[in-house]
Amino acid sequence: MKILVLENNPKEFALIQQALNNARDILIPLVSSEEIWPYIQSGESHFLIANWDTSDLRKLQFIPRVRAMKPADSFFILLTTMMNSDEELAPSGADDFIQKPFRMRDLKNRIAMAERIISLSKSLASVREQLENQAVYDNLTGFMNRPAFFRQSTGELERARRISQPLSLIALDVDNFKLINDSFGISIGDEVLRVVAQTIREKSRPYDCIGRWTGDEFVIMLTGVIGADAEKIAERIIAGVRGTRVEVQNEPPLMVKISAGIASAARISAATEVDPLIQQARQAMAHAKEAGGNQVFLVYV
Repeated sequence: MKILVLENNPKEFALIQQALNNARDILIPLVSSEEIWPYIQSGESHFLIANWDTSDLRKLQFIPRVRAMKPADSFFILLTTMMNSDEELAPSGADDFIQKPFRMRDLKNRIAMAERIISLSKSLASVREQLENQAVYDNLTGFMNRPAFFRQSTGELERARRISQPLSLIALDVDNFKLINDSFGISIGDEVLRVVAQTIREKSRPYDCIGRWTGDEFVIMLTGVIGADAEKIAERIIAGVRGTRVEVQNEPPLMVKISAGIASAARISAATEVDPLIQQARQAMAHAKEAGGNQVFLVYV
C-alpha cells in the first residue's frame, strides 16, 4: 500500500518510517497538501498520515475539500498532533488521530487499523459494484437484462426522434431451444446461449444496444439503420451462429441455429414507442420460425 506522509519534522518522519517497516507498504513523503491531490484523483493511494499542527491542512481546508469531492474510493486520514482533546480535533474531519509524543506500538496499531478499514472499504466497494452490475447485466450472457435494455433503448429512441433518424429493432431466438434443453440438459442449453451471445456481440456494431429479453431470446436496437441494412446485420448473426458448434459428451457436436425478426421504422413519430417495436419484431421472428427457422423476416412499421 502507498502511504502518503505529510511531516516536515525529520525526527517525526523517521518515527513514522520505523512504525511502518513493512515490505508491503511504500512510504511517500510530501511537503504540502497540494501534492496529495494527484494520488487521490488517480486512486494511487488511499491513506494519509499528516501533522495537523505544522502542515497546511487546516489553512487550506484540505480535509473538507477531500470529503466534498467524494472520491470513488475511501481516503483514510490519520493525524498526528500535540492536542489532547477529542473536541479540539472533532471539526477536522479526519478518520483518526494520535497524540504526540506517541509510542511506537500505538502508532503501529493505528496504522494497522487504518489498513484494515481501507481493505474492508475496498471489499465493500467491490461487492457494491457487483450488485450494481447484477441489476443491469444478465449473468449468463453479459448483455443488458430486460429492464436495463428497455431503459437504454428508450433513450436511443428519443435521440432518434430528436434528430429524425431511422432505426430498426431485431429480435432473435434460438431454434428448437426447448428440445436442446430437454435432450441434453440445462448446462448444454446455457452453453448454447453463451455461444449465441458471443456471436451476436461479434457480428454487431460495438455501440449497438443489445439485451437478453427472455430465456433464449435477444433484442438489438439499431439506430440509423433500416430495411435491407438491418437485414444484412441479422443475416450476418444467423450465419455466424450457424457456423458454431457446441460440444456434447458422447454425442456429435450440436449445430445451433437462430431465427430473427426485424421491425424497421423510417420515421420516428410522436406515437412511436419501444414496446410496440419489440412486439412487432418478435412477431416477425415468429413468422421466420413458422417458415422453417434459420432465417430473417423484415417488417416496416
